[in-house]
Amino acid sequence: MSLVPGGARPVAHGDLPVDFGAFVRREGGGGGLVAQPRMGFSDPAKMREGLIATKGADASTVGTITLDSYTRVGDLAAAATALRDGIGLNGYPIVNHNAATTRRMLAGVRDADFPVQVRHGSAVPRDIFRACLELLLNASEGGPVSYCLPYGRTPLAESVRNWAECTALFSELRGIGVEAHLETFGGCMMGQLCPPSQLVAMSVLEALFFHQHGVRSISVSYAQQTSMAQDIEAVRALRRLCSQLLPTDNWHVVIYAYMGVYPMTPGGAYRLMGEAARLAVLTGSERIIVKTVAESQRIPVIAENVAALEFAGQVAENNHPLPDEGEVDTQTYREAHALVDAVLNLDSDIGRALLLAFKQGYLDIPYCVHPDNMGRARSYIDGDGWLRWAETGSLPLKRVVGGGRSRRLTAADLLEDLSYVQRKFDDEALELDGADGGGVGIGAPGDPAVKEMEN
Repeated sequence: MSLVPGGARPVAHGDLPVDFGAFVRREGGGGGLVAQPRMGFSDPAKMREGLIATKGADASTVGTITLDSYTRVGDLAAAATALRDGIGLNGYPIVNHNAATTRRMLAGVRDADFPVQVRHGSAVPRDIFRACLELLLNASEGGPVSYCLPYGRTPLAESVRNWAECTALFSELRGIGVEAHLETFGGCMMGQLCPPSQLVAMSVLEALFFHQHGVRSISVSYAQQTSMAQDIEAVRALRRLCSQLLPTDNWHVVIYAYMGVYPMTPGGAYRLMGEAARLAVLTGSERIIVKTVAESQRIPVIAENVAALEFAGQVAENNHPLPDEGEVDTQTYREAHALVDAVLNLDSDIGRALLLAFKQGYLDIPYCVHPDNMGRARSYIDGDGWLRWAETGSLPLKRVVGGGRSRRLTAADLLEDLSYVQRKFDDEALELDGADGGGVGIGAPGDPAVKEMEN
């Protein structure tokens, strides 16, 4: 028997959860792909139903417990009121539900073949991590920057302190033979219109932050953007930098299906989802966070999540990794390397280096209005669909992309870029729909739009 950090109940070693990262690395990569939903329900019975459905999907899957917005911002009183009054939340309130309730919800579902990750979005995650420790939920995600700047007004210095403390606390699971796993959300900053080189740099820097504070099982994220060719270049750059800089072999890459304005048509949604799955397989990525055909309309139901998981699995089966090109100094790699190198040279403590980088503008997220973001960098989508720097501000990229203003942007330009992916994939789907004479149900697995993405 062992004692969980923090004085929680003793556990038998046979009940200890598997290393989430090791599981994904075993099941994914090299053409294999582990699919994962964004799924969270406030009712424990519904949450259990969602996990069971995910586990039973015809795909290699891991489970997700996505937390609610009140828990994310630390408003536990509001979460408690909603539960008392029977008001549904947009996720699982893991802190307000007592540990016995959550253990019953997980019993017989989470096991060595189906690990579960907690996803939350909090810059103040102490209560969340304490709940995870008590429940031996040993996989989570986020980061000091990526769960701060896009989501609210928590000062970046406070978020860095919070995440340093919580990461170190989480790593104490190793003391009872459990490997804590953290996934950086840094490759998803703002979801869209952040040039891939900065997504890569943020993912690497947050992964290094996790490792510095004791976590040895890590995943690095990258969110699908506006060009398959550029995305492939970015994921290859991410892999190269992690191989060079991460002092652990226990890491893998997770691809996020596009996080911006989603296609309105079923065909457009399936085509975009198919490209995300293809990106993951082509780059040898081990895991994918899926979206559903209902994304532009409403919160998806369990069946729609399962359909998305199975579709990603089908696409993976029909694609293979690209040949290894070796260490190619692409534009994305050169930019990402310059950003990471500049930040790491600011301070040996990654947290202090991140704070200095944002203060000096060495990191600057386009269109992010958080007070600790300098807000001088801008991006745009060029004629080939690639995300480019319009203005680099104080980013240390002058030798790589040149300095100063390269393109004047208007509000109309920004609005057009925000809807670029939605228009592109809906238009392609409608063209195929017309070519098929208005075929009913285009976009479902087995239909022309989907078959094209699978091949």
